[in-house]
Amino acid sequence: MRLYFFNPDSDLALADNGTNYIAPASARRMAQDLALLPVWYAGADSAVLAPSAYNADFLRQMRELFPLQAVLATEPELPDYAGAEVLPWGWNPAVRSYLLRGGICESRLPAPRLLAAYRPLSSRLRAVEVTRRIRDCYPRYTCGEHYLIDNMADCGRIVDAMHVCLLKTPWSGSGKGLNWCLHGFTEPVSRWCGRVLREQGCLTAEPIYNKVEDFALEFYSDGQGGVYFAGYSLFSTNEHGAYAGNLLASDGQIEAVIARYIPLDVLMRIRASLRTELAAIYGGIYIGYLGVDMMICRREGVEEYVVHPCVEINMRMNMGVVARLFYDNFVASGSTGRFCIEYFPINEALRARHGQDIRDYPLVVENGRVVSGYLPLVPVTVRNFYRAYVLVR
Repeated sequence: MRLYFFNPDSDLALADNGTNYIAPASARRMAQDLALLPVWYAGADSAVLAPSAYNADFLRQMRELFPLQAVLATEPELPDYAGAEVLPWGWNPAVRSYLLRGGICESRLPAPRLLAAYRPLSSRLRAVEVTRRIRDCYPRYTCGEHYLIDNMADCGRIVDAMHVCLLKTPWSGSGKGLNWCLHGFTEPVSRWCGRVLREQGCLTAEPIYNKVEDFALEFYSDGQGGVYFAGYSLFSTNEHGAYAGNLLASDGQIEAVIARYIPLDVLMRIRASLRTELAAIYGGIYIGYLGVDMMICRREGVEEYVVHPCVEINMRMNMGVVARLFYDNFVASGSTGRFCIEYFPINEALRARHGQDIRDYPLVVENGRVVSGYLPLVPVTVRNFYRAYVLVR
């Protein structure tokens, strides 16, 4: 038996690194609203930890259309899964403590010493190392500069020298922990840097590139030294850098998009180099998905494109993998679409948009696969502020 658990605050919990970490209200809201999301990638003999009632009703409706095999598990039922293999969105000391208190056997959870090893491997600093090595191998086709900063003097010097740059904390959630520094080392930037250095010990600075596409290479690490390519992710972000959605398309179609900008053989060589790098860093210690976020960037002043080979490494489940698995398992051949996560500050606005999408994009499902239309992936209720859905055309 496998037990899946959606904890999207995992990176924030790693930044805190405490067993009693409490997520911000927005992260707790997202975790509750999207708790049922793992049913779309959980296999047979599995359960998804989520609140009951409305999730149970929604799951029954979805089973009439799709071959979903996971069952619903509620918090009071955790002792029933004491010996299950637990698969959270991401590992951290707080989620281990929560599951242990809930009744999961300690032998089924990563040891504290292993989680201590996971923390630096989950940091954005790993992307600094990998980017440098990939750039050395493919200087003609790549970009990507990262400056590691561990004191205020260097912070001021580097930011003023770059003037326009993006500062990042080592650990943070999607779109969080970013400071778009557009006017040099101002007083607000100085305060932000000081706080990050006190709390996390360092930060990184990098240029703001002329980005034309966000994409990712998804891998799976078996913990025995093997890392395997698991598919492509072509995604979009909002103006703050937070994840917005994924293209639902085949790996071949996404490859064709990337090949508009760089030769396909170069992409294959970079992919092989990344797999080698990941195997050396993660392959012998970590079991689970690894997402390498990348960018296609345009060189300033010329019609020439390069790839940033390692913007970030996500050592956890991620939305790109969810979109990849959903397309492969639940979208009809020949159809394409979008997988999206959206936040609404007002519940009534979310429900109004949900109702409008149902009317505008009628759902057509054949043989357990979406041919076209709008499909919510989690229930939309009077309490939601987040929704996850696909729109297939």
